[in-house]
Amino acid sequence: MPESTTHPLDDRVVAMVREAASRVTVFADRLRAAGLSPDDIRGVGDLDALPILTKDEVLAMQREQPPYGGLLAADATVRRAFQSPGPIYEPQLDGADPWRWREALAAAGFASADMLLNCFGYHLSPAGAMFEEAALAAGCTVVPGGVGNLDLQAQAIADLGVTAYTGLPSYLKALIERYDESGLDPARWRLDKAIVTAEPLPDSLRALLTERVPVVRMAYGTAETGLLGYETEPAGGLVVPNDVLVQVCDLDTGRSLAAGEGQIVVTLLRPDYPLVRFGTGDLSAWQPGPVPGDRPRLAGVLGRVGAAVKVRGMFLHPRQIEAVMRDLRGVTSYRFVVDRVEHRDELRCEVVPAAEATAERVAAAVRDRIRSGLRFAARVEVVADLSEGPLLVDVRTWD
Repeated sequence: MPESTTHPLDDRVVAMVREAASRVTVFADRLRAAGLSPDDIRGVGDLDALPILTKDEVLAMQREQPPYGGLLAADATVRRAFQSPGPIYEPQLDGADPWRWREALAAAGFASADMLLNCFGYHLSPAGAMFEEAALAAGCTVVPGGVGNLDLQAQAIADLGVTAYTGLPSYLKALIERYDESGLDPARWRLDKAIVTAEPLPDSLRALLTERVPVVRMAYGTAETGLLGYETEPAGGLVVPNDVLVQVCDLDTGRSLAAGEGQIVVTLLRPDYPLVRFGTGDLSAWQPGPVPGDRPRLAGVLGRVGAAVKVRGMFLHPRQIEAVMRDLRGVTSYRFVVDRVEHRDELRCEVVPAAEATAERVAAAVRDRIRSGLRFAARVEVVADLSEGPLLVDVRTWD
């Protein structure tokens, strides 16, 4: 948040650091490597002396000390384990709503009377479980929809009287269209509120959605850290929750910024899993102007640090692509292109087959490899040649 001499989370950060250093050797070693002891952290401002922990570093730590890189306290209780692209593994720790998304749901009016259709994936990655835990904590009844089966989900909206939605904004658009195409009774459409995240919500898409869903609110978080910000009004910035430390940090120095663009850096207040000064890789800035209720607001996600691209809510990194495509026979070169068509992400793989290879077989093999290795469905386009350039290109526009 914008800097001052004190921070509302000073005491909690100090207590967390001291307890975490006594319970998690890897964290104590990280402090020591930075020339720090737990007693040196006397408030949030002192965390600037600790280098930012990158996702690549967490991945390396997990490979060295599987599955969680030594970051988990020996006595921590893990309810679920998830695998996100990388692969990187995240624990679901004990407790109700451990990712803290309930606050965002409550701000959008989700309550115990709601029947909620959760359209985040339930397989391997944590998003589905994140929102189910939050919805249950809010007293909602949950329909575990996941991704796909639009016909069945449209029928469920009518039959169950679904009133709330969590998922991608583009998926909500597809769901509205499928409901109408199915000829279902418009009077049985009672869905009146939605929390959307994991991809941008341009004004044009928000306008389409709110024609059918009066309350559509954007939220922001990551698989590793949970909720980090949410709207209380359309396009009004993302309110930072009270129970997690969110900083915007200078890309060169790593120091917390009061103004200007930088990387979103997060510290969880959990001594059993001390993810401290974790760099999300997302760029943002503090929303300027008066702060309603003394709550700082992020100005949305303004871009990415590095080469990773988020596609349909999941990160895709050139490193992952190279690992999956490396030993594929019959391919001389390839390029992945991310585009946006009708408010939906589309992934295309342009591939140049070897002289002796059959184009149809190469396309089928590439399609299968992408689905199994990267967990994406992609359109494969066989081309005669490719110019020099990056192997992952993002040509999307957000209007």
